[in-house]
Amino acid sequence: MSTAAGNLTWTPAAEADDLLAPPVAAAAACTPSAKVAPIDPDLADTAAFCEAYDSPPSSSANCVVVAGRRAGELRYAAVLVLATDRADINNVIRRHLDVRKVSFAPMDEAVALTGMEYGGITPIGLPADWPVLIDEGVAAAGEVVIGSGIRGSKILVDAADLVALPSAEVIALAQR
Repeated sequence: MSTAAGNLTWTPAAEADDLLAPPVAAAAACTPSAKVAPIDPDLADTAAFCEAYDSPPSSSANCVVVAGRRAGELRYAAVLVLATDRADINNVIRRHLDVRKVSFAPMDEAVALTGMEYGGITPIGLPADWPVLIDEGVAAAGEVVIGSGIRGSKILVDAADLVALPSAEVIALAQR
């Protein structure tokens, strides 16, 4: 049985700033268990990553940026779910953000606002006023692999460190 670490060699994130997007490197102290490993950027998408590096999808968490509007105010949030699950964007997340309609933020907007590469966006180092909505499945998963802010690496982190992020909220948001 493979573990989240797969067949990669991991280095403490604090010692590998060159493998992290600048906002992620700046916030790495918030996640003391975080380790980083270089990967082929063409294999950054979850299914390709899991297959190539022998890391199970049940130990991989995807982070997406969502946006919704209420009374003229645009609200952003990051949503983190296991790769085996789908976030209930239209019901749970919409209600939680108290917006009329919620959708995935456009790629160029998500990249500009986070300072991270599309396909590598991670909950570590996001704007401080964004809620980070973590599905309870991620919170219970132990070690998980997440993005590093760039497509050329991944982070291995204890989910407890993600739950401890200042703007993190654990909620049941996945459709299983």
